[in-house]
Amino acid sequence: MRGALMVCGTSSDAGKSAVVAGLCRALHRRGVRVAPFKAQNMSLNSVVTADGHEIGRAQAMQAAAAGVEPEAAMNPVLLKPSSETECQVIVLGRPVGHLSAAAYHAKKPELFGTVLDALADLRARYDVVLLEGAGSPAEINLLDRDIVNLPLAVAAGIKAIVIGDIDRGGVFAALYGTVALLPADQRACVGGFVVNKMRGDSALLFDGTEQLARRTGVPTLGVLPYVTGIALDAEDSLALAGAPPRPATSRQTVLDVAAIRWPHLANATDLDPLAIEPGVGVRWVDHAAALGQPDLVVLPGTKTTIADLAWLNANGLGDSIARTDAVVLGICGGYQALGRTISDPDGAETTAGTRVAGLGWLDVETTFSRDKTLHRRRGTAYGVPVSGYEIHHGQTVPAPGVRPWLALDTPAGGPGNEGATTSGNRAVFGTNLHGLFEADDFRRAMLSEVARLRGVPFTPSPTSFAASRESQLDRLGDLVEEHLDMPAICRLILEVR
Repeated sequence: MRGALMVCGTSSDAGKSAVVAGLCRALHRRGVRVAPFKAQNMSLNSVVTADGHEIGRAQAMQAAAAGVEPEAAMNPVLLKPSSETECQVIVLGRPVGHLSAAAYHAKKPELFGTVLDALADLRARYDVVLLEGAGSPAEINLLDRDIVNLPLAVAAGIKAIVIGDIDRGGVFAALYGTVALLPADQRACVGGFVVNKMRGDSALLFDGTEQLARRTGVPTLGVLPYVTGIALDAEDSLALAGAPPRPATSRQTVLDVAAIRWPHLANATDLDPLAIEPGVGVRWVDHAAALGQPDLVVLPGTKTTIADLAWLNANGLGDSIARTDAVVLGICGGYQALGRTISDPDGAETTAGTRVAGLGWLDVETTFSRDKTLHRRRGTAYGVPVSGYEIHHGQTVPAPGVRPWLALDTPAGGPGNEGATTSGNRAVFGTNLHGLFEADDFRRAMLSEVARLRGVPFTPSPTSFAASRESQLDRLGDLVEEHLDMPAICRLILEVR
């Protein structure tokens, strides 16, 4: 089998990422060399590839479903919002600058060639490439410069399916309206519909799909059920709104973890491995009254450390955390916020020359620079291996004498150890390392240390994060095999010009 297929949706969060991952796993299990592709991804959840490039975590997850190593070609354009009107633009895994929405829209024609080259490269090396669209393909105000949806399918000569989310209602109108708004050449690319997130018996659709086919000429190729218990890498923190928290249910047996939900939260997926621990309750907190008395407070990554630190102090969360005796962990931007000062001499994040006080709970200082650090790193902590990746501008440097808690390898330009301080029952830790909780032995060791410091009876589970992730990807593969018309899907994959 050789070919390609685009997966679009009638809206954001219709299920495109999950369906692409499920199809990647299903084809991989059939022995097909398959690769995911998303031309343009807007996300603050990103990952570093083996060769030091930055791509969206959703594409890395899809690559895992396909059984291949993620690479920059799978996500040639990544947008990381830094405000309501501006984002950092990353092309082929490297930042090229910050652009306003209008400036980026003007730049899209220039980037379309990069997108087509990356897609052609993948198609030359893989049997099948599965393309994920973004938002809706029928945004008529953007169609003239759309580089991620059906104009790309037209240029590449491939077919597409469109997914509609029935859980939100209006799925038939959404599917019909999407096709109706498309120009003729893009409409001709649509070879099938998929209804997603169906609760209950799909027979309740009655003849709705047949009526839709008569009106549009597009068949429905399957109805995917609404499922729970699958928590794969989301594109951005907006997905947190639809995920119920897992609060602590018993103060005697459960560790209560409060994660700060920054306004520009980045790499929220760092908390995912904690959520699979049966003895851990994870909840997102964005105001002081919700903090309570957690055992562990996590300050995760943020795209705008200085602005989000000001938000933390203004809404009283900083003072509320200080009044608890919880263990505190800062990751990347959270680590920077825990330090004594943050300086931005070159205007990498704010106005050049900005210098602000941090929370002062760690004796470290951060200096931003325009150069971006992108590394995978390994090391040890608590006598066990730890690994992860760094994505940040500038350096956070511990003062002499700060007790290290992570002993990491030392790439050029980066410190080898990262800081921790302990005062009585209060322990504060900081690291630039994303993904560190994915290392099972480290996760168990740190949670055990938190429990010891807090005097909470806790026994970590033998749960493997990697095995849990594989199980969820297999479940996605099973869902598409069971509920989609796979022979029809395969015919569309083969139908290329």
